[in-house]
Amino acid sequence: MKVTSIIRCRNEEAWIGHAIQSFIEHFPEGEILIIDNNSTDRSIEIVKLFDRYDIKIINIDNYTPGKALNLGVKIAKYDTILIQSAHTVLKKIDKIQLREDLSKNVAVFGNQIPVYRGKKITKRYVWSHFKKNKIIQNMFSEIENRQFLHNAFCFYRKRILEKHQFDEKLIGKEDRYWADKIVKEGFKYLYNSVSLVSEHYYTDNGATWKGLG
Repeated sequence: MKVTSIIRCRNEEAWIGHAIQSFIEHFPEGEILIIDNNSTDRSIEIVKLFDRYDIKIINIDNYTPGKALNLGVKIAKYDTILIQSAHTVLKKIDKIQLREDLSKNVAVFGNQIPVYRGKKITKRYVWSHFKKNKIIQNMFSEIENRQFLHNAFCFYRKRILEKHQFDEKLIGKEDRYWADKIVKEGFKYLYNSVSLVSEHYYTDNGATWKGLG
């Protein structure tokens, strides 16, 4: 299965190497696009360690999440796209089930296990959405009072994202707003924590760790 991973990056030296390595282990014939927003730490130096893999670094100014993702989608080589956080480590991917789920849904996202400075923490607030061994279509968040989708670990089809782009004006939560729009247009997306599992590691600049917006 050939997949393009789009990883947004700004000063992610702590975990970006782990994120890349986990993708390679699951998709050895895939492609990685690093959309970098002028990192000043060792992030790009670490990315370049993976020079034998199909990996590209694209710098972006005037960053917004949607702008970075839409750029990655535009140049992605493969039809299956994974939007992956630079501090998300992939643990389980059932490729057969993923193919089936993507044939029926415009997006499929999986379980995220939050890890704070090495410790797996109790799932509260935003993390409570990521329930174990659950399959939920068009997940709705009672906490946020809107559709819930999360771009730290989410698969899409390129042709869907080309037609239905992320809002480039938003400074965050582009995934939730996209989900709201897509459901209103009659499409379906899926949360499948049975076949998709990742670990999401704490970083000082990690948006998910900053609470609800």
